[in-house]
Formats: sequence, C-alpha cells, structure tokens
Amino acid sequence: MNSRRKFLIQAPIGLIGALTACRADEKAPTTQPTTAGATPGAPPAFNTAPPVGPDVTTATFSEAEKLAQVKMTDAERQMAASSWRTSMAPLLERRTGPRRVALEPTLAPATRWNPDIGGQPTGPTRDTFVRSRSAAAPLPTNDEDIAFAPVTQLSRWIETRKLSSQRLTQIYLDRLARFNPKLRCVITLTRDAALAQAAQADTEIAAGRYRGPLHGVPYGVKDLLDTAGIPTTYGAEPFRDRVPTADSAVVARLRAAGGVLVAKLSMGALALNDIWFGGQTMNPWLLEEGASGSSAGPGAATSAGLVGFSVGSETGGSIISPSMRCGITGLRPTYGRVPRTGAMTLCWSLDKLGPMTRSVEDAMLVLETITGPDAGDVASVPSHLEFDANAPVKGLRVGYVPAWMKEAPATDVDRSTLDSMGKLGMVLTPITLPDWPYDSLNLMLFAEAAAAFEELTLTGRAGELKAQVPDAWPNQFREARFLSAVDFVQADRLRRKVAAEMARVMSQVDLLLVPSLRDEMLVISNNTGHPSLTLRTGFVHVSEARSDWAPDPAHPLPKFAPPRRVPHGVTLIGRLFDEGTIARAGLALERSLNVVGERPPGF
Repeated sequence: MNSRRKFLIQAPIGLIGALTACRADEKAPTTQPTTAGATPGAPPAFNTAPPVGPDVTTATFSEAEKLAQVKMTDAERQMAASSWRTSMAPLLERRTGPRRVALEPTLAPATRWNPDIGGQPTGPTRDTFVRSRSAAAPLPTNDEDIAFAPVTQLSRWIETRKLSSQRLTQIYLDRLARFNPKLRCVITLTRDAALAQAAQADTEIAAGRYRGPLHGVPYGVKDLLDTAGIPTTYGAEPFRDRVPTADSAVVARLRAAGGVLVAKLSMGALALNDIWFGGQTMNPWLLEEGASGSSAGPGAATSAGLVGFSVGSETGGSIISPSMRCGITGLRPTYGRVPRTGAMTLCWSLDKLGPMTRSVEDAMLVLETITGPDAGDVASVPSHLEFDANAPVKGLRVGYVPAWMKEAPATDVDRSTLDSMGKLGMVLTPITLPDWPYDSLNLMLFAEAAAAFEELTLTGRAGELKAQVPDAWPNQFREARFLSAVDFVQADRLRRKVAAEMARVMSQVDLLLVPSLRDEMLVISNNTGHPSLTLRTGFVHVSEARSDWAPDPAHPLPKFAPPRRVPHGVTLIGRLFDEGTIARAGLALERSLNVVGERPPGF
C-alpha cells in the first residue's frame, strides 16, 4: 500500500520535472548545427549515422576497383572514402553490428526463380503413367545378374514374389561391402534398418498390400538428403557428426512407397566434384579416374550394381556429368518439380533433385514417386507428369546446334545418336543460340553458395574441407564475398534474357539433343530450369583419365596405352515440366541402340 501511494505521489512530480527540463532544453542554445532531420515531419538525413566498421581510405577503394572492375577518379575515391563508414558499412549490421540476426540454414531468400516466364508451351495438363509392356522374364540364378537388373524388372519379380526384398537387399548389402573399398562411394551403410524395411516389405506384399513398383526395391541417396537418425554429412568434414531428426521430403516419399534405403552415398564436399572427407569416389569403368561430381556416389554405385537406383542432385551439372562418365541414366527434373525440403542448400535458385538409374523407364518410375510440391520448399510447384513407355516417337522435333556437333566435346557417339533419332522417325531441326557470355550467370551460383555457407567461411571452418585448391569451395566462398551486389542483379536480369531466348527455341522443337558436357547448355538449362535426361548411347576410347578439377602439373593424370574403352552418353533437354517427352525419346534410343546392358568390367 505504502509503495503504491509513493508511486502515485511521486510519479506526477517526476513527470513535471521532466517536462520542465524539456522546456529548458528547448530554450538552451544548441551546440550542433541544425539538420533537416531536426525539422518536424522531415525525413531522416542520409549519411548522418555514426560511423561504423574499419577505416577506409582512397587507397582502399583504389585496390577494390581491381576486384569490381570499375574505375573512379581521385575525387570520386575521396568522396566514397569519406562517406563509406556512415552510408554503406551500417548496412552490414545484420552480420557485424550490435543487432546481429542469425539466418537459419533452412531459411530461403524472399525471392525465388520461376522458370515459367511465358512464351513457351506449358507442361502436361493431366497425370498419365503407362509402363512398358514387358514379358515376364525368369529370375536369374546368379546374384550378379539380379543386381544389375533394372527396377522395371526387379519390381515385377518382387510383386509376383519370385524375388523377396530381403534377398535382394542382402545381395546389394554384400556388393556394397565388397566393392566400396574400390569405389569409395558410401558414406553410411544402413544395414540393420535396410534389413528391417525389407522384412516389412515382404510381409506387406505377402498380405496383398503392394504399394507400387518401388516397394521392396533397395536404393541409395546422395548424402545431402536428411534421414532421421542417420548421419547426413554433406561429404564435408565440419558436418561429419550431423544427425537429422527428420526425413527429407524425397526420402519420406520413397519410404512411403516401400523403398528400402541401403546406403547414404558419397558426394563431393558441399556438392562440388567428387572428393569428400573419405577420399575420391572412382568411376567403375575406369578406376584410375574420379566418378565426376558432385553426385559421384549415386553415379558409381548405380553403375556398379550396388543399388537398385539412387537419387542425386544437380546445381550445374552434378547429375549429367557422373551419369555420362559412369554410363548410367540421369534425370534432372524441371526446377520446382521435386521438393528440396530437408536437402542441403547450395544454391536456392538452381538446386534440383533427380533419379539416377540404369534405364530410362526406371528414372521415370522414381520421378513419379518423388514429384509434387511440399510446403517446406517455397520453390516447389504443382505439376503434372505424363509418360507412356509405349507411345511412338515418330514426328518429334529434335533441335540441335550444328556447330556444337562438329567440335569437342561432341564425339562420333553424339553424331551417330543424332542420326539414330532421325532413323527412328524424329525430325532433326537445326537451331541457333546467341553468342552470349553465358558463364556470367555463374556469378549467381557463387554468390548464393557463399551465402548458404557464410558461417562456415566466417568462422574459418571451411579450412577443414579436404579439397583446398583454387577451384574448391573454400577459396570460391571467400572470393565470392567480393562480388558486386549490382553485378548480381545484372546477372539476374541476364538470366531472364537467356530464359526468354530458351523459350523461343523450345517453342520451335519438342526437345534438344546436346553433347552432355557442352558448357553453354549446362549453364543455360540449369539457369532456365529445363529438364534433362542423360543416357548411355555408345562407347569412346580415352588415352588419359578425366577430371573435374583444374590441371595440377605436380599430379598429372594417368595416361593409357592402348586407350581405354568407356561409356559415353548424350543429353536430351525438354520443355518445362515435360519430362515424359524426353523419356519417350530416350527410351526409343535405349531400345534401338542396345548398349545399356553392358556392365563395368570386374563388377
């Protein structure tokens, strides 16, 4: 009571005192010049904030100009140096100021890329999925023959109970244990969980509860997809002990379909090339070279018959490159078709998840399971999937760039594949693309990647990564911090210009055939979000091991005499959300060329 009375008595006195002091202040002469900000109703004055950050001089800007590739006069440098700490440096407060705000790894930017900019055919308007008419094949007596069978066949053996999921799972687990020391393609083997899932699948199928073509089929995923209670390491030393508490959207959908997860497969650290904390993942067809990246583990494991199928990811070629080198089929879906919820982010506007398989139809069976939006990925969108494995391909218009087919990286296999498409009744249609600096778009990749792993860079933990060379992430993350925000916006504008040009091309054809590693199309199609299908169409001979890494004179690549025979594949680019058309064309090639069944020697 006394304290309440004291407050009621003294509070008005305090207010009166404060008001008196305010009036006195109003009458007192000011010691600082009056600014626009002191006038009632006037906006805050620019460049009057307290200075923050380290001192900068004209010499600072003179050196920085070399990085930004701009040129200022002495007077301009003087003006910039005098105002930087009060104008631009305060904008970095989110990271370095007193009101720091952490950005959670799952937090996506406010803006997102929408590949549908208009001016091109829309995707399918309905969902249709028709499997191939396949004769019932007898179950092989040899475990190796079973292991290399496509999912289309494995699923039919499991459905008819000619093959149990437990037997098939044990076959793959044994092969993973046997061959992984050669390939280094496994980060975590999920033996106990896999055997339990396989037993459950057999019980359900015996009871008539068949979930579909992936039920009971063992698979592996690139180790950037979260798996509840199972390490997800990103192939990178700082994340070796990371154990998620929930499944990624893709893993959850595969689990619901009855798939059996047997392994978390290797990836280049933080999705770069084929070196991870366990070493380099190798190509089953040529053990002296890497499997290529960064979906190196899925590429090697699928090629060597260690899993029924796998799931990889691509930002700038990481499904296409290992698929071609390891001789498998890689399907990179349209950007936004497959949700990335629970997947490591490298680049929000480019990352895509897709199947890596031993046949075209297998890839579509997996895609049918993992497609569809998810609330956790703001870039995922509703879409339809239309595919008929028995539909004709005659009349499909196949675009190609004549100049690209005449020079490296195109080979005789690329040229003969194009001819084969013509013989199958498809219409070969020359197309042209402007001679633009498409590589400029990679500025966006480097900036987004550096943002995604900012904390790793600023804390110095990027130095823990195994690869510490100029073209590895640690150096590129650091360099990217000096890219211009203005140039990022300009690259984004160029991206829209390129997308409009790609829309023009795709309005003239049904699909494109391109040499798989043609750099321009790797950049273009990843930035525009168009789907791609890479498949083996022949073989070439190489006299030197191939690498994703810049040449190192101190460690030359192995040379071969006589040259070694390795698989080679082409890439088909489709219209947005029209994976079914490129799959039809790829399936027709697969059947006519009959080269996908050959296995890597020794596996």
